[in-house]
Amino acid sequence: MRTISSDVAVRLYHLDDADGGAAATLLYGTLAEALALAATQSEDVQMGLFLQTSNDVVAYLDLIEE
Repeated sequence: MRTISSDVAVRLYHLDDADGGAAATLLYGTLAEALALAATQSEDVQMGLFLQTSNDVVAYLDLIEE
């Protein structure tokens, strides 16, 4: 993901393999809000979380491991 500020607009969503790959949006908000919400999710849910900006998508776990 490109370098962005914590107040950039993002979509936090969960991609559920068990549900045929259906995406469920958890939040439309700032990056800071999305990261805070993602951190409260269980490890199983975190494995399917993605952050989407207007021009990029990154897996939550890939972002926090950098």
